[in-house]
Amino acid sequence: MANVVSEGLDYRALGLVCGIEIHQQLDTACKLFCGCPTKHREVEESNFEFFRYLRPSRSELGEIDRAALEEVLVSRKFVYKSYDTTCLVEADEEPPREINQEALEISLVIARLLNMEIVDEVQTMRKMVIDGSNTSGFQRTAYIGSRGSINTSQGPVGISILCLEEEAARIIADNGDSLIFSLDRLGIPLVEIGTAPDIVSPAHAREVAQYLGMILRSTGRVKRGLGTIRQDVNVSIEGGARVEVKGVQALNLVEKIVEFEALRQSRLLEIRDELQRRNANVSDKTWNITELFSDTSSKVIARSLKGGGVVLAGLLTGFDGLVGKEIQPGRRLGTEMSDRAKRAGVGGIFHTDELPGYGVTGAEVEAVRALLAAGNGDCVVMVTGPQDRAENALQAVLVRAREALSCVPEETRRALPDGCSEYMRPLPGSARMYPETDVPSVVITDEMLYQLKLPELSTARAQRFERDLGLSSELARVMAASPNYQLFEEIVAEHKVPPSVVVRALETIPIELAREGVPVSNLTDQHFRDCFALVASGQIAKEGLVDLLRTLAEHPERDSYEASRTAGLLGVDEAGVQAIVRAVVESKLDLVRSKGERAVGPLMGLV
Repeated sequence: MANVVSEGLDYRALGLVCGIEIHQQLDTACKLFCGCPTKHREVEESNFEFFRYLRPSRSELGEIDRAALEEVLVSRKFVYKSYDTTCLVEADEEPPREINQEALEISLVIARLLNMEIVDEVQTMRKMVIDGSNTSGFQRTAYIGSRGSINTSQGPVGISILCLEEEAARIIADNGDSLIFSLDRLGIPLVEIGTAPDIVSPAHAREVAQYLGMILRSTGRVKRGLGTIRQDVNVSIEGGARVEVKGVQALNLVEKIVEFEALRQSRLLEIRDELQRRNANVSDKTWNITELFSDTSSKVIARSLKGGGVVLAGLLTGFDGLVGKEIQPGRRLGTEMSDRAKRAGVGGIFHTDELPGYGVTGAEVEAVRALLAAGNGDCVVMVTGPQDRAENALQAVLVRAREALSCVPEETRRALPDGCSEYMRPLPGSARMYPETDVPSVVITDEMLYQLKLPELSTARAQRFERDLGLSSELARVMAASPNYQLFEEIVAEHKVPPSVVVRALETIPIELAREGVPVSNLTDQHFRDCFALVASGQIAKEGLVDLLRTLAEHPERDSYEASRTAGLLGVDEAGVQAIVRAVVESKLDLVRSKGERAVGPLMGLV
């Protein structure tokens, strides 16, 4: 088996099964279960904080979710940054209000656009989440619809579910023993859209995600910007397992996530087959090998021992050379074991596939192998840290090693910026869901559905802009997907100005000015309307829009006419031009007498 990641996977032969979940924040005035605003706050604005310790609770059937159980392997303190816009509902010190009707209406519109069957009555549920991202230890979620579909280049893709739920708190810092969250994001209305496992390739996954994003933006009622939309990708291959990769924020990363997860599972199956061929096994016994490192040069181990830590080891019989095998670019089976150890509260692992190294000498490796009676075909794994954490970490590593003998484990993983992923927790089960008793249900009537106003899809809008306004396909696509499309249509309808100039003013010039440090957030819709009134009346040239918008952004209190005058952009009438020409000629009479008609060029330059 090669130690280098290969390209060109045959996804049909692999038996790829894939579905995606889209999580999109809604642009509502208030949060889902309280009256607090849905605006972003800077952490420096926080005026108080509090902390919590969270523990799992049992479901109605008396079960505890396996993912929740793993979260409490390490006791962590959760600190919450609060603001003058934070209320007692967000702090879980007061019952929630009724569900936000604006958010409910938007979710119903989205369900209709996705051809979904909408429920007769919306019931709110609690979903156990004890990773600190919610002060209550659960997330409120409401089931809106199911059995929808969209058309794609590879055939129909089912839309299995649409839920309306509250956004999680924003993580600010991970200090090991404690996590710090900001409550400005907690409770913002969010729709979750889950597809059926009908996606057949990485490129198809991107197409589906892009189409769903277009549907959401077409409503004109979703938040925009980094962090307001993210994708979770569910992937499995034949012989593998369903793995959920969470937190894919960039559309262009979706393909890599699917590709690398399929690759990862394929490589893990190859490792499994090789381990079975070798009759490999994982010893239940663990060894305390602290004394062997009493005089070590390894900074990591020395620092741990100085703090009262220990070094523990486990024996993986028949694993030699496989723990270091690459399964994703830059990631190995040993990395997966290290991820498990980190979840238990240590910094990672050492293993003999990569030793000597990291300050661990060859003599120390041989001493460890001798103590464990490790053969040439065996691998030794080691962890260091406080006794309790080291024990938990080593057991987690051995569990992962045993999984490698038989299967690809079902789990939830975190997307990394390069398209790879790392372990988060086991896949959650049904035990994490239970009814929300504090929020009344909402009956969905025929009248409510009849009154919904479905928006024009941005794809249809782009075609209309191209056909009716003569925009290029690229400009039409950009403008149709922009939050400014209504302002664009208003300006084009009211003023005789080229539509392409309006697109540049609304979409390109603000970006250029922002790169210069100009505070373009000060620009309002009225500023743009007034600017184009001046252009249409001939008082300023379209080339002056950059300077005019810069002036207005820096001095938003000025009106457009005053800003044009200040920037020297206002034109003059014919009489004014004649006066300027007369003054220039009179000041250069000597030039006129000496050059005659040849003085026209120099004089024009002065004018």
